[in-house]
Amino acid sequence: MKPSALFRPALAIIFLLAGLAQSARADIVTVTGDTTGSPAFDRPLADFSALSTNGTGSHYDIIEFTVAETEEYAIYGTGNFDTFLFLYQAFDPATPLTGGLRADDDLTTTFSSGFATDLNAGQEYILVMAGFDSADFGAYSITISGPGAISLVPEPASWLMLGIGVLGLALCRRAR
Repeated sequence: MKPSALFRPALAIIFLLAGLAQSARADIVTVTGDTTGSPAFDRPLADFSALSTNGTGSHYDIIEFTVAETEEYAIYGTGNFDTFLFLYQAFDPATPLTGGLRADDDLTTTFSSGFATDLNAGQEYILVMAGFDSADFGAYSITISGPGAISLVPEPASWLMLGIGVLGLALCRRAR
């Protein structure tokens, strides 16, 4: 048997295994931010049943994202302040009891929050990183991990910058 007779089947098996490994790949996204000077809201309790008497004027930041696969995802946040992490289907700081899905305070320490939860493919989710009370704010990091691709949704300012860039390219091309 010639060595070249084994080459094609071996190459086909390698590509097949590489394709299977690619589809089984998990995704991890980490976002950093800072709630110093950010807007404030009256945060809810972890079960969204009422507003917290401790959470009046809590500074917050939001991260919008989608997932490509319906499955369980882990969400973990840490900060240099007492963190409180919320997951919303829709978020309006004026009505924080509406649209809430999950929340956590003090996962392992007062500086961490997180949970595992089922997410649906294509659904837009909003993570809200907040402080326990109005004196809790600062730098934070949030990690989202799971079996499917995780995509951050650009903020309107990012879309505006992209649009201005495309317009600038079109004007430069037209000027030539």
